[in-house]
Amino acid sequence: MRAFAVARAVRGIEPLVAAEIMKLGVVRRLRHREVWFEAAEPGPDLLGLRTADDVLLVAAVVDGVGAGRGALERLRRAAENADAGPALRLRHTARASRDGGRPIDVTATSRASADEGRPIEVSATARASGDEGRPIEVSATFVGRRSYSRFDVEDAVGAGLSRALGVPYHSRAGGVAPPPGAVPWRVTIEDDQAVIAVRLGERPLHRRPYKEDSIPGTLHPPLAAAMARLAGLAEAAPPEEGHAGAGHAWTGLAEAGLAEAGLDHGRGAGPVVLDPCCGAGTTLVEAGLLAPRARLAGIDRSPASVRAATANARRAGVAVTPVVGDAGRLPLPSGSVDRVLVNPPWGRQVAAAGLLARDGGLLWREVRRVLAPGGLVVTLAGDVPDGFRVERAIEVSLSGRHPLLAVLRPARRHR
Repeated sequence: MRAFAVARAVRGIEPLVAAEIMKLGVVRRLRHREVWFEAAEPGPDLLGLRTADDVLLVAAVVDGVGAGRGALERLRRAAENADAGPALRLRHTARASRDGGRPIDVTATSRASADEGRPIEVSATARASGDEGRPIEVSATFVGRRSYSRFDVEDAVGAGLSRALGVPYHSRAGGVAPPPGAVPWRVTIEDDQAVIAVRLGERPLHRRPYKEDSIPGTLHPPLAAAMARLAGLAEAAPPEEGHAGAGHAWTGLAEAGLAEAGLDHGRGAGPVVLDPCCGAGTTLVEAGLLAPRARLAGIDRSPASVRAATANARRAGVAVTPVVGDAGRLPLPSGSVDRVLVNPPWGRQVAAAGLLARDGGLLWREVRRVLAPGGLVVTLAGDVPDGFRVERAIEVSLSGRHPLLAVLRPARRHR
């Protein structure tokens, strides 16, 4: 059974998400923060998408959804009449294949009506999907001004799905979190068209299991994955013999702890990837998951960040070498790094510290120094730094700002 699905994305990187999906299915449409596509029966591959925030299995596409409150009744009827069975069965199949076919535990409380405390009549669709008796919760977003709120949309669609499936609906309007195990539905509205869909996994894809340790200003994992792809790490060949990053990049780094970590793999090793402001290690972990042969080094002034990066990398099964250091004086030989992935401090959640507090340009001068011939930088920043030329730039929407996700190469020096 083929799946009609929607991948949710950070605004701006929809084409990057589409490119990743094209290896698994056929992309049909790009919308605001969405990629619509068709794929063969979903399984672990779709749950393994790295650049997507989430993947939803579509139950209904609703046209004629206006900005007035009359749209709420239209959405309720559409939800009640939606053919939710295929989407729910595909969801169950995907989770079962990921979990080795283990059944999902359903508590007795999820089988009772939320408002009356009595048993409810579960539909055949819910029973066949493996979600028998599980309550549902709905999350809604829309683009543009409308005379209703997201909670109005959620309650309208929740009421329709509850009636169709014979399961209780738990509203978010009162600020009460849905109970554990509730089946997550999503509604998105753009222009006059709405999508009603159920989440493929139990939680959004952007909530990485490895990322239990965090710090202020930590990078959104799908953006980190996008940076790794823009750096060409999926296709990166091992450095050429004799290249400083191939066998002796870490000579003289014993004092920084990098050489002892086993990064000097010798000839044929993967590319050297550096994050000079590594924080909790998200960028390096995503790079390592994309390119398992890459040698990954992170530097951060904060010992707490280095500890977080070490713990997250260990949980992800990725070999990362984070050390305490200053991005304004990188403990690396010149020409020793193939790729630099960096989310520098913006001065919002994280202020520049150490040498960068006095001269932010030091970071870029050091990055230029350590880059090997042919090396490149992928950064998330507000401005293009001096000394670099832009190969590609994507404006993204992040925390109310619109930084550039940019691929940079050193500019030629004028004599």
